[in-house]
Amino acid sequence: MKHSIKTFLLASLLVAFGCKQSEETTTETTTEGTETKAAGQEGVVDETSNPNIVQVASGSKDHTTLVAAVKAAGLVTSLSNAGPFTVFAPTNVAFDKLPAGTVEGLLKPENKGDLENILGYHTYVGTLKTEYMQDGQEFDMVFGGKVKITKKGDKTFVNGSEIVASIPTSNGIIHVIGDVLLPK
Repeated sequence: MKHSIKTFLLASLLVAFGCKQSEETTTETTTEGTETKAAGQEGVVDETSNPNIVQVASGSKDHTTLVAAVKAAGLVTSLSNAGPFTVFAPTNVAFDKLPAGTVEGLLKPENKGDLENILGYHTYVGTLKTEYMQDGQEFDMVFGGKVKITKKGDKTFVNGSEIVASIPTSNGIIHVIGDVLLPK
């Protein structure tokens, strides 16, 4: 009986110690001594998992404006979650085609809602692979509008913008496009 009680106490201490250590790893102390929560799924970094949409876009030199917009809109966590999502990802050159000052204006905190809507119009909940897209199909995007798919030969277009590359991610797919999509 004494052996059972000692084993139970030892197990309880190990569990308590393990829980305490787990709690310590989910918070961090800043130099001011305040605690902040650690990042969610967007903060997971390992060497074996496939990267998610945000991680892939962040690694692309052609999508720095898009990544800045996703951060400014507060959508990093959403687009890092399990999904699946399809993101039609405009390149930096696509954003450069917009009238001067448009991007800078959208990145301001007071325009966060507009930015969320524009980015939502580039995001579909589900995985849309180009090989399954049909000419004339329409898809409801996160932001209440629809995009239209057209096919010309072996090329696929979304609202007239050619999909120049498709990159599978752990939580969906990114289709690289050369234009910023605007609801019609």
